[in-house]
Amino acid sequence: MWRAVGAWPGFTPLARRTVTLDRWLGKVTRGRVVALGMAPGLILTTTGRRSGLPRSNPLQYVGDGQTFVVIASNWGGDTDPAWSWNLRADPAATVTVDGREVPVLAREAEGDERQRLWDAFVRQWPGYEGYRTRAPHRKLRIFRLTPR
Repeated sequence: MWRAVGAWPGFTPLARRTVTLDRWLGKVTRGRVVALGMAPGLILTTTGRRSGLPRSNPLQYVGDGQTFVVIASNWGGDTDPAWSWNLRADPAATVTVDGREVPVLAREAEGDERQRLWDAFVRQWPGYEGYRTRAPHRKLRIFRLTPR
């Protein structure tokens, strides 16, 4: 059922307004409830590339073996989300998922691997196709977050 909601055109504007609630939910549940519980979620904490301060964001993820995979879709917006720039500047980060904190190292997926991971995301949440349609001028970066 939730997969169909993600493909509904009105979902993105509504969901964008819930990010503050999602951050709060993720924090109080220690990563047990993220993405409003509609898909697997985690809290990604990066180091701000300009401020040097920790920056936390609730994100949907797909598991791939022992790694967490996230997409810098920014809801199909015009620019990459700040967290992706932070990861590119400093790939060391932390994810909070299922009540535990996991130090990770980020690497951007490319080529066949990127396509395989994209397909996995679209199977989990078809709404990602809409994000790609809304942002044809930019590549939606896909990051593998490997525990370190």
